[in-house]
Order: sequence, then structure tokens, then C-alpha cells
Amino acid sequence: MKPLFSLGAYLAKSPVEQSLLELVAFRVSQINGCAYCLDMHSKDLRAHGETEQRLYMVDAWRETNLYTDRERAALAWAEAVTKLENKSVPDDVYEGAARQFSEEELIDLTMSVIGINSYNRINVAFHTPAGDYTPGQHAPLLN
Repeated sequence: MKPLFSLGAYLAKSPVEQSLLELVAFRVSQINGCAYCLDMHSKDLRAHGETEQRLYMVDAWRETNLYTDRERAALAWAEAVTKLENKSVPDDVYEGAARQFSEEELIDLTMSVIGINSYNRINVAFHTPAGDYTPGQHAPLLN
């Protein structure tokens, strides 16, 4: 797990907003059905001021105006990188992300998506119990 903790420590210093990385992690965890990560990221997002309405609507982010253009580009990117439909990321998704993020930010966003997909797969595979997470519980692992 140490390489994933190191990735988290790197991303904690990313120029991409931490709240956006958390929102992306929450969405990817929905796609992958990871109860542990959904519990963790929803609690951390709430602790940092995210609204209930935005959390409830993130699965349908395309159908609401609750998310900024930058958030929409990040969510589209995260979904495309997670699902890899037709074994690629669609050009329009890349172009949308490239308009909102610098090259460094897009790399960090991609690494974040790779990281949460890895955590999701570990937690799903090992049936990690969900529900007992307290906000900020894993912060010491990032130091």
C-alpha cells in the first residue's frame, strides 16, 4: 500500500483543488461500487463544506447546473479514464479537459483517477467494511 500512500502525498500538493480531487474520487467510487471509498469521500467532502445536494446529484452531473465547467471536465475525464470504453478516451473529453486544466494538472488528475481506481479495486476485492470512517482519518498517511 505504500506506493499508493506516496501517490496520495504527491497529490496532496497538486495544483488541482483538493475538493475537486475528492469529488472525482467520489464519482469514480460510485462507478466502481466501492462502499468504503463512498463512505470516506462523502464524509471528507461534507467536512470540507460540500453540499448534500451536489453529492446526491453527482451521478447525474450532466443533467444539472450545479457543477462548474472545470468540475464537469474533471468528471467527464474521470469517467472516461475509469471506463475506457472502446479502449480509449474520446477526443472531445480530452479536448474539454485540456481547455480546463494545464498539462501538469491533467497529469495529476489522471494520476488521481488511477489512484482511486486502485483503492476501489483493493477495497472491493477484500470486502473492506464501510460505515465507520471518520473525516480526515487517513490524513496521517499523506505525511
